[in-house]
Amino acid sequence: MDYQRYIDWADDRIVHDSRKVVLLFLVVTVVFSAGLGSVSTNSGTSQFTTDLPAEEALQEVNDKFSPTFSPDTGSTQLIQRETNVLSKPALLRMLRSQHRLEQRGALRVTSTSSAASIVAQQLNPEATTTEQQVYAVESATPSEIDAAARRAAEQNPRFESLLSKDFNRKAASASATIGVVTHEVPAGISSGSGQGGSSPLTSIQKQAGFTVTSADHGGITLFGSGIVADEFSNVVGDSLILTVPAAVLFILFFLTIAYRDLADMALGLLALFMAVVWTFGFMGLAGIPFSQMLIAVPPLLLAVGIDFGIHAVNRYREERETGESIQKSMRITTDQLLVAFFIVTGTTVIGFAANLTSALPPIQDFGYVASVGITFTFLIFGVFLPAAKVELDRLRQRYPIPTFSETPLGAEDSALSDVLRGGVVIANRAPIIFLVLILVSTVGASYYATGVSTSFSQEDFLPPEENPDFVEALPEPFAPSEYTVTEVTNFLDERFDTTQSSEATVYVEGPMRNDAALEQMYRAGNNPPDSFVREDGRADSTSIVTVIQDQAERDPEFRRMVERNDRNDNGVPDDNLGEIYEYLLDSPARSTALEYITEDYRSARVVYTVESDASDAEVTADARSVADDFRYEATATGTVVVFQAVSDLILESAIQSLAIALVGSSVFLILIYNMLEGRPSLGLVNMIPVVVTVAWLGGTMRLLSIPFNALTATMLAITIGLGVDYSVHVTHRFADEFEENDLETALDRTVRGTGGALFGSMLTTTFGIGVLGLAVFPAIGQFGILTAMSIGYAFLTSLMVIPSALVVWDRVFNADWSVRGLLGFGRSRPPAPVDGDD
Repeated sequence: MDYQRYIDWADDRIVHDSRKVVLLFLVVTVVFSAGLGSVSTNSGTSQFTTDLPAEEALQEVNDKFSPTFSPDTGSTQLIQRETNVLSKPALLRMLRSQHRLEQRGALRVTSTSSAASIVAQQLNPEATTTEQQVYAVESATPSEIDAAARRAAEQNPRFESLLSKDFNRKAASASATIGVVTHEVPAGISSGSGQGGSSPLTSIQKQAGFTVTSADHGGITLFGSGIVADEFSNVVGDSLILTVPAAVLFILFFLTIAYRDLADMALGLLALFMAVVWTFGFMGLAGIPFSQMLIAVPPLLLAVGIDFGIHAVNRYREERETGESIQKSMRITTDQLLVAFFIVTGTTVIGFAANLTSALPPIQDFGYVASVGITFTFLIFGVFLPAAKVELDRLRQRYPIPTFSETPLGAEDSALSDVLRGGVVIANRAPIIFLVLILVSTVGASYYATGVSTSFSQEDFLPPEENPDFVEALPEPFAPSEYTVTEVTNFLDERFDTTQSSEATVYVEGPMRNDAALEQMYRAGNNPPDSFVREDGRADSTSIVTVIQDQAERDPEFRRMVERNDRNDNGVPDDNLGEIYEYLLDSPARSTALEYITEDYRSARVVYTVESDASDAEVTADARSVADDFRYEATATGTVVVFQAVSDLILESAIQSLAIALVGSSVFLILIYNMLEGRPSLGLVNMIPVVVTVAWLGGTMRLLSIPFNALTATMLAITIGLGVDYSVHVTHRFADEFEENDLETALDRTVRGTGGALFGSMLTTTFGIGVLGLAVFPAIGQFGILTAMSIGYAFLTSLMVIPSALVVWDRVFNADWSVRGLLGFGRSRPPAPVDGDD
């Protein structure tokens, strides 16, 4: 066939022009290395939210309204935990902490607030500064403080929201409270920094923490986006320090076992290094930033590269062991493996390129970079490594280069070969029964996998509340940093009905001068959905309506204006709204009003408080339902809504890319096996272990409670890529062996030869990548565990399932089509004669 001409040409270049090939690849490596310095980074959640309607609405809100829109942006939370945070000593500790922070000019504090401040103002309404509030509490008796706390609970709705769920109004006691310190930092500057990158609040909140703790204000913990950003940067560094040395040791250890020759192993490592340099150099030259999604690319290159390298050297050693020359052994090797590598590359690229259909840019980048990287890996291990091996062995003939074991893995007399034959033994005895069992397990695992959840949140990028004891016991520099964020967020969710981030926003666009505009906004809060916090039967919210009501309580003239224009006496003006807004914007409430309505009165926002234990999906669905009730164009937005939209897209992308990858890979394999072997049905056989592996992995994800998140969303595509890699080697080797041998002999030679290389590759990549499970970065740990399992499943199904599938395939396609032939009572041809040296 025509393709053989191209393979022969490649064989000639590899064998006869090996030195030129090696030099050419080294020059290209130098060229790509020039792009390494241009690789930028892109982290944080903002990379996932680009072009989402909810995110665009959130951006408009950030652009049009006051910086204080985002509760975390520019603010620090003071979390106090004591027996009773409303006792006199506890109130004084909180107020003195607020006062000390206000006195530090470098912290740029514009205001502080807390339940302690509210109690102090109940004691003395004229105590407007924290210094005056401290004096008010110091001068009061415990009974006066308890009475003030009870009045605050009755008169100030915000007071109770700052206290933990166990607040007892009668006893005036609670075990925790939240104080808020606002800094002069513009909105949006720390967007996403909680998940990566730097935050301008980090240094501020670190100083604030030192200020509070140095004053021995026990029981108070500081929390904010700057602290989150700092811990995120630490968790990535700690994960790398912990996993990279272990991964290198495992890879070197198992490569030593697989190659058993230092010079051959050095060539394999050089080829791996080149694959990484080419891929990341390409990213730099193409201007593709390195994101959290692309953390998956280096392990992929290692997995496929290690597999290709071991296969190439092992197959070459098989031929050399028969006494063939260097040139002929390598020609036989590349004749077979170039085709196998091409099939693996084609199907793997199809699997990864399926991610280009995703609506999320980081997943698109992953599909693009992974496809390019696998193509580079094919060229390096399919052309460079064989040429370099030819040069090495020629040098060995001339110079005393140390040579260790050259025996291929899985040689006939080895103990390993007997283990690898397990699938052949089953195939010879009960292939149909075994395949039925595999089918049942696959269907069951697939159904079970439909319950895999999706996740996109800050917690995906932060360490668990407690690391395993062996991790905590590690010496420096491997010992992890001290982490508090996860513990604090869990505490807030557990102890408070709402937190500073428990809110959803509806962004309203329309002529807010229209008479019914505010009435419509007010009515949207009637009969709120379950995830919204209720207050007197209405949704607890803040908007331009609540600003007007608050100003009316303080300003008699404004109150009379509102009453004149309130047709139904519900405190919401219905007429002359333009005059209402103008008065409001000329009053001291101007800055507060502009947090909820624009100066041109064309758009507004309503912030609804939601239950802290409500799921993102529930909050998002309810927020969208409320937005639909607005007569004007209204969009549900806010961090919770945006993150849920990303979570939905992650699941959609995973399922969509899986379907495209499976269909595309199947079609490609059918066509390629028809072209190369004249047996298109082998393409379907090739896909059987891949489907089984995907189903088992999906079931494992649910069993281990691992969701689809920013990183694990790629696992299905990766599983197809790695599964096809293993199954192609087995199926293609069988096709070659089947040309000259009977079925049983072909299967036996396949699993002994290719199975040995697969075993070495599996051990190396499973332990080398699986060690990522030790990472304190949860997403990386989950990715490492799933990748290791994916490789293990691919290895097992390729060696255990394919032999039985090939036996049935032979009975169906090569024997007479009958029940008798299918059950194995007929053969398509007699066993081929076996050469004497076999």
